[in-house]
Amino acid sequence: MAIEDKIKQLVENREKAKLGGGQKRIDSQHAKGKFTARERIELLLDEGSFEEYDMFVVHHSTDFGLDKQKYLSDGVVTGHGTIDGRVIYVFAQDFTVFGGSLSETFAKKICKVMDQAMKVGAPVIGLNDSGGARIQEGVQSLAGYAEIFQRNIMASGVIPQLSAIFGPCAGGAVYSPALTDFIVMSEKSSYMFVTGPKVVKTVTGEDITSEDLGGAMVHASKSGVTHFVSETEEEGIMLLRKLLTYLPQNNLEEPPVTFCDDPIDRLEDALNNIIPENPNKPYDIKDVIEMIVDRSEYLEVQRHYAPNIVTAFAKFNGMPVGIIGNQPNYLAGVLDINASRKAARYIRFCDAFNIPIITLVDVPGFLPGSIQEYGGIIIHGAKLLFAYGEATVPKITITLRKSYGGAHDVMSSKQLRGDINYAWPSAEIAVMGAQGAIEVLYNKDISSIENEDEKEKFAIKKEKEYKEKFANPYQAASYGFIDDIIEPRNTRFRIIRGLQTLATKKDSNPPKKHSNIPL
Repeated sequence: MAIEDKIKQLVENREKAKLGGGQKRIDSQHAKGKFTARERIELLLDEGSFEEYDMFVVHHSTDFGLDKQKYLSDGVVTGHGTIDGRVIYVFAQDFTVFGGSLSETFAKKICKVMDQAMKVGAPVIGLNDSGGARIQEGVQSLAGYAEIFQRNIMASGVIPQLSAIFGPCAGGAVYSPALTDFIVMSEKSSYMFVTGPKVVKTVTGEDITSEDLGGAMVHASKSGVTHFVSETEEEGIMLLRKLLTYLPQNNLEEPPVTFCDDPIDRLEDALNNIIPENPNKPYDIKDVIEMIVDRSEYLEVQRHYAPNIVTAFAKFNGMPVGIIGNQPNYLAGVLDINASRKAARYIRFCDAFNIPIITLVDVPGFLPGSIQEYGGIIIHGAKLLFAYGEATVPKITITLRKSYGGAHDVMSSKQLRGDINYAWPSAEIAVMGAQGAIEVLYNKDISSIENEDEKEKFAIKKEKEYKEKFANPYQAASYGFIDDIIEPRNTRFRIIRGLQTLATKKDSNPPKKHSNIPL
């Protein structure tokens, strides 16, 4: 065969590979409002930057008639490219080939790009759209999943791992995204579950749809499995690109600092009046975040889950940070099981990838009740405590209003190696609120007063004394637990100055194989 013919054959094979399972199946994918694997990669990566691996891979199975059905690329498109000029490894499952089901060779392709990403020190993005294991291959398919899981585990905390779910993701397929750092799901077109509606019906008798069992909003609001929800695939892909602007390439690099034209010393006078006079009245912590970060821009993580705590990426003078803030607008900002888990995992991610942590505190305590106790609030609250105490990145804590009881300790207190701990003049740092404290401290005195008016006057007097002592940050400051009491409108400047000072911070934990976080 002449070289011209060989080149022609190569071009034809490339075109054949790009068709995946064929034009009819591509049309079917488009009819569902979904992109193909290669179209998703084109949207995700910088134009013309994609370098594909293993385009000519085919499966080697012969059972159940598979020897008569072979498609180039075998159901997954893999390779590398760039996003904003930074190297990224990617794999995209192709639903047009055997419903995106995973075979032995399919898994090897994914493992290859994950291995390369670890060698190079670059993020991995997985675009999932798969019916699960290729049943015809049996245990070889299961082994393929386990090979991927092992690589997810080894890469954890070393390179950022991002997952997007743009179709079905069921059975063993769900565990790889669950092992990655962040998951994006698209509304109405994606779902995740370990067992589907038919099995659920057979085993439990429960009638439920795929959407209600494992749809995007279910996992965003109820289970907390997914971190971001997009209305469309395009929006989900743009979210992935946006997320990467806050992340380093790997755990040995610093997050990317960008140019900032928002003045460092910008004053926000509105912050001086944002805390209501009535300590029981809520306000929105997101308003505070918007006023202090660069250009009022931030990317909230798990927005629909445990809204009593806010986790978000933002920038201060172009420097990426992770923000954790109690939300007085929801359950008074109380800490519960879900909020503790949500914040703890986010802190551990930031710490793994050298992203400083800014904590905005307004917390009345932990949520009481048998439901929380039976659910293990002790263990889950300890996760948050553990995450803050273990983190060695720069930590700046600002107490805005309430900081009561054990929740005060948990929220990046000075004793958990908080580097800089500031408070607004409105801060209240105490074991508990005034009313509860008086009931404990003066219970006998109050009970001994028979006249109801006198009893009320006594209680009010003692509450006033307690508030004068604790409804301010000065006692904590007198012990050095608060480094400074700052004017709220100066908060942005004080945070940026703190981050600049802490840029060369060195802290470490004792040598160990790994910690035993209370899971």
